[in-house]
Amino acid sequence: MSSVAVLTQESFNEHRSGLLPEQVKSAVAGRSGAEDEDSLPTYKDAFPPLPEKPLPEGVQETGNAWTTKIKPLKSSVITQVFHVPLEERKYKDMNQFGEGDQAKVCLDIMHKTGAHLELSMAKDQGLSIMVSGHCLQYNRSYVEGRDASATVAIPKEHHRFVIGKSGEKLQELELKTATKIQIPRPEDPSNLIKISGTKEGLEKAKHEILLISAEQDKRAVERMNIEKVYHPFITGAYNKLVGEWMQETGARINVPPPSVNKTEIVITGEKEQVALAMAKIKKIYEEKKKNATTIAVEVKKSQHKYVIGPKGNTLQEILDRTGVSVEIPPLDSSSETVILRGEPDRLGQALTEVYAKVNKLVFLSPACFKLGLGLRLLCVYQQVHIEFTEGEDKITLEGPTKDVQIVQGQIEAIVTDLVNRMDYTEISVDPKFHRHLIGKGGANINRIKEQHKVSVRIPPDNEKSNLIRIEGDPQGVQEAKKELLELASRMENERTKDMIIEQRFHRAIIGQKGEKIKEIRDKFPEGIINFPDPTQKSDIVQLRGPRTEVEKCTKFMQKMVAEMVENSFSVSVPIFKQFHKNIIGKGGANIKKIREETNTKIDLPAENSNSEMIVITGKKANCEAAKNRILAIQKELANITEVEVSIPSKLHNSLIGSKGRFVRSIMEECGGVHIHFPTEGSGIDAVTIRGPAEEVEKAKKQLLSLAEEKQIKSHTVELRAKPEYHKFLIGKGGGNIRKVRDSTGARIIFPTADDKDQELITVIGTEEAVAEAQKELEALIKSLDNVVEDFMIVDPKHHRFFVARRGQVLRDIADEYGGVIVSFPRTGSQSDKVTLKGAKDCLEAAKKRMLEMIEDLDAQVIMECVIPQKFHRSIMGPKGSRIQQITKDHNVQIKFPDRDDQQGKYHTDAPVQENGEANGEVKEPADPLVPKKCDVIVLSGRKERCEAAVEALKALVPVTIAVEVPFELHRYIIGQKGSGIRKMMDEFEVNIQVPAHELQSDIISVTGLASHLDRAKEGLLERVKELQAEQEDRALRSFKLTITVDPKYHPKIIGRKGAIITQIRNEHEVNIQFPEKNDENQDQITITGYEQNAVAARDAIQAIVHELEEMISEDITLDSRVHARIIGARGKGIRKIMDEFKVDVRFPQSGAADPNLVTVTGRPEQVDEAIDHLLNLEEEYMADMVENEAKMAYMKPSGSTASSMEEPRGPSKGFVVREAPWAIGNEKAPDMSSSEEFPSFGAPVTNARSSPWGPKRF
Repeated sequence: MSSVAVLTQESFNEHRSGLLPEQVKSAVAGRSGAEDEDSLPTYKDAFPPLPEKPLPEGVQETGNAWTTKIKPLKSSVITQVFHVPLEERKYKDMNQFGEGDQAKVCLDIMHKTGAHLELSMAKDQGLSIMVSGHCLQYNRSYVEGRDASATVAIPKEHHRFVIGKSGEKLQELELKTATKIQIPRPEDPSNLIKISGTKEGLEKAKHEILLISAEQDKRAVERMNIEKVYHPFITGAYNKLVGEWMQETGARINVPPPSVNKTEIVITGEKEQVALAMAKIKKIYEEKKKNATTIAVEVKKSQHKYVIGPKGNTLQEILDRTGVSVEIPPLDSSSETVILRGEPDRLGQALTEVYAKVNKLVFLSPACFKLGLGLRLLCVYQQVHIEFTEGEDKITLEGPTKDVQIVQGQIEAIVTDLVNRMDYTEISVDPKFHRHLIGKGGANINRIKEQHKVSVRIPPDNEKSNLIRIEGDPQGVQEAKKELLELASRMENERTKDMIIEQRFHRAIIGQKGEKIKEIRDKFPEGIINFPDPTQKSDIVQLRGPRTEVEKCTKFMQKMVAEMVENSFSVSVPIFKQFHKNIIGKGGANIKKIREETNTKIDLPAENSNSEMIVITGKKANCEAAKNRILAIQKELANITEVEVSIPSKLHNSLIGSKGRFVRSIMEECGGVHIHFPTEGSGIDAVTIRGPAEEVEKAKKQLLSLAEEKQIKSHTVELRAKPEYHKFLIGKGGGNIRKVRDSTGARIIFPTADDKDQELITVIGTEEAVAEAQKELEALIKSLDNVVEDFMIVDPKHHRFFVARRGQVLRDIADEYGGVIVSFPRTGSQSDKVTLKGAKDCLEAAKKRMLEMIEDLDAQVIMECVIPQKFHRSIMGPKGSRIQQITKDHNVQIKFPDRDDQQGKYHTDAPVQENGEANGEVKEPADPLVPKKCDVIVLSGRKERCEAAVEALKALVPVTIAVEVPFELHRYIIGQKGSGIRKMMDEFEVNIQVPAHELQSDIISVTGLASHLDRAKEGLLERVKELQAEQEDRALRSFKLTITVDPKYHPKIIGRKGAIITQIRNEHEVNIQFPEKNDENQDQITITGYEQNAVAARDAIQAIVHELEEMISEDITLDSRVHARIIGARGKGIRKIMDEFKVDVRFPQSGAADPNLVTVTGRPEQVDEAIDHLLNLEEEYMADMVENEAKMAYMKPSGSTASSMEEPRGPSKGFVVREAPWAIGNEKAPDMSSSEEFPSFGAPVTNARSSPWGPKRF
């Protein structure tokens, strides 16, 4: 008797969805009770068990599957200890234990294998290695196993089998034997394989390699040359024969495919297997060669494909049926001869098969096949091939005669049907409009096809045809024809217009990701706007569409371009480089403010650029305003003046010179003033000079002098001199060249670093002045070319000064004095003779300069300046900039002391000494009058220069002053996260220290340079005044006013989404607070702000309340069925009514006592009008509803739905299974409602009843 277990359907719903179809059917049968008990699924069918390993012998499986205990898992981590003797160790250096290469190898092993290594040294100097991990077979060899080596010789052709595919076999061998195996390269004739590792590993590796070689010795490769025509007999039909041989012999037989013109058959495998396979092939070959004959038949080339069949299946079919091979000439051959080869008695049958395949051709020429809709034959005649002839009224059918006749009848029936119920027409449309008819992505043509249910064929561009063919239902064809002709007519009436828009504006018009051009196209949907390709450098933008649309779009785009042109005005403002940071401001504040207020784009040169030009772009008026503001900042920061000089515009180009050479030389000579010429062709004579007052005056004189020379008679001459002579010709501070200018009156221009020709010197002036200057310069250059050698005596104690810093002083002398070479004697020679080599004049000048330096060195004194060490960093400045400037200005050397180490951290080796006392002795206190070494700064140089440098250093010592600021303002001065105080510290370049909060002090300390303190103090006090004014203003703004308003009016005062109350707040600049839900005074509204503003806001609210008090509310009855239609989609309908009549309409909520009750609130006359309107709408909508219900009465209800509604459903018996485990052991079935029987994951076991499969998830 079988046992049955029942599970409820609800609790088993998820499991049932995973059953196989057969199981689902069984479950349904069991549930309905229609089948007998044997049809029920077993428990194992419904709940397939997981695969298990077989139990050991003698162990019986417990009968209760639910109580079987799971065996505990063993640890997968294994620990093993290796001992490596001293003689086998590779790394035997006892001093390097745990370091060097040995440690690197261990780390490498741990990284590669994931194992953990611990090394220890034994007394016999052997090495003990403890390895913990999952894989231990090669750890020992990694550490110490690369000492021994051996070679093994195997045939060269076996090497590839040792390596394996992609080197996998070789890697496996190395890991398995813990050795390193080196195999010679293919081009190396050697057959020796080198192995290195431990002794055990070597033996194991040699054994494995020899095994591989021995295995390959047993294998053989044989090649047989068999004529290609006999290959089909060897392979058999569908390669059956060769497959059977391979299975029978175990050898691999490789026969080249028919498409490869090779006769060689390769057999590989064991020697005996290969011999057996060769014998079978040879037997078939000799038998067929002896008995087979051939016959040749002529078959048209076009019919060969039917003899071959799809993928050669027909040839294989003939070979399988008759044993005859059919040879087809290649496709590139013109031969039509087909050869049949095989047994004579089989050739006739094979010939019949071939003719059956060839003689399957029937032609059908329907007289009226012009519909072109394609042919869909859902028939079983797959051997019939149907081909449509392009451009002709002909269909070709190929296949068996009977099948062709049947298919012909079907086609004729389809053609007759198509002719009777369908129509076609052709229209002529210019090919240039075809792509517009198709539309973007075929949108237009697809719409016409779907709308009119027709097929439209538009010829491709390469056909150059203007005929468009429309096929389908006669009415649809006529409608599609009409629509297409209308589109074509509209396109013929379209206008194309080309607009000239500079290419630089194209990207701005298109916008980012085409956003702006999309807006334009949406505004003018019938117009088409085409921009040229960016690579074409074209300015033509093409507009196409209806005349009016094109005109409107043209005007719109012209206006847009005009605005862009107006906003693209650009002006360059020269600003001294040192003032750029002031124009930018802290965090870009200044430049950002100018940009926003003038609505311009301002570009500054890069910080590492030599350019001083700031470029402003925008409207002309805005650019001028921004320019004036930037110049005002510069003027405020420095003593900058601006002068206008009148010079005839015809002379401007000659004064500027080639690439600005002439004007640039004046600007550089006059301290970097800016000279601005008006734009070419403007006719303006005014030239602007801007800069320091003295330099501007100097530049003005030179510019006027040069202009006068140009007007009288200007003459130019070019000279050449080596670049290294230029500095000497110019002289220190321009002294030499100034003498030439003063004596001759000519202007001499030297090349700048940016000029390509660095040797060219230009002389400008009158002819006489230029000739005289040329003569003097040529004489100087000639003398410089005359190289001489001279000596001078320099005390060896000064040699170090000249050669220090890799000879920087000597390099400076060479640069300044025409490349003079100065050679000092070698260190340690004690010679005082110094050699100078160069042009005579340069050499004398260099000699003089060196003597001046020596005099300075002899007059050098050492002076000390005592400044507390805590100020040294401040004196040095960022990256030592301040100290470098003092060194440069006063020509002295400054040395700062080492930092004082009070804790003695860096002097642990030597005994500590203080005031000359050794440790262990009583030390006297240090004299407070004697300065500490760490406070003494040493200066060296001429006495007067050192004294000036000391004063400069002391001026950099920061000073601290106290500023009294009320304690309650300190937090406002500090600002949010310290932003306020940081801003002041950066602005005034001082340190501001605010006392701790617990001190409650009013004193703020300001530390910085004396020159900065006054400005910082003024700024701090000014900030205090601002804060005090803000406090007073805050007090005025905190005036509170409370008004009483009935809570029922609060929503109306607030308005929809807070619109009304927000408007009152913004208009009167007040804060209005409504009571909270749990507040006692629900009728109190609080207004906070300035007194007059609060009163005004109160009056505004009271005015609203007064207006609301005049309103009335009336209830009307509207059928609830029309509520949704009155409200409309997303409330649009009811909002329109409320806005029109200025009333509020409230509909009942779901579940209300009276679902038809609607409340209308507003002024009496407006409420009446709104109620009349709502009642009219109700009457109209109800009439529609009655009409719809009348129509529905005549509609037949769905039979399936009705039957399904009437069908009674019996109680569910649950899911039934047989042979459940609890039934076999006569145990009680599990209680699915018990959490003990079916516990939930991760939750404690409770007796509460719950779903046996866990909580439901929806």
